[in-house]
Amino acid sequence: MPSRQQQNTIPLRKISDFKSRLSGGGARPNLFEVELAFPDAVAIANDVLQKARFLVKAAALPASTIAPVDIPFRGRILKVAGDRTFETWTITVINDTDFVIRSAFEKWMNAINKLDDASGITDPEQYQKDATVHQLDRDGSVLRSYKFWDIYPTNISTIDLSYETTDTIEEFTIEMQVHWWEAFKGTASNAGGENIG
Repeated sequence: MPSRQQQNTIPLRKISDFKSRLSGGGARPNLFEVELAFPDAVAIANDVLQKARFLVKAAALPASTIAPVDIPFRGRILKVAGDRTFETWTITVINDTDFVIRSAFEKWMNAINKLDDASGITDPEQYQKDATVHQLDRDGSVLRSYKFWDIYPTNISTIDLSYETTDTIEEFTIEMQVHWWEAFKGTASNAGGENIG
């Protein structure tokens, strides 16, 4: 029978053990693509959607959150699962000189709530759309996709202007509300994980 000291010993791990577990050399955060869609009421040109695939320079794979419910009992707290919540999804966009992506989102928000008289579309079916972010492998194939259902923008950030800023390109962020998301295994040969939906 092994001694207590032998039972508590963790086997020595080698770098080759680590390497053999790191599938595909690891997923890279700069290899992604975002697919946007806009409501029919916004009536944007198709080149806006194609531009967005290149000019959305930052996004996020979604967090998964189930809030706990605390139930006190005789000086202790029992934690049980509560409701699932979905965080705001934020993207960062590079602004080019034609402003088409920013303009499309401004038009989308104006359709929901007009700047001059606060009227707008009231049916969520008419102002909510879906979007997808794809995690790519180094050969461009899709490892995993996250589809955000029934999104709509609630904030377009400012673009700061200054005479002193000479070595950068304008960027802005867009915050969108999400009803729920689903995850899908990609088409890459080394894609893993399960479909979650």
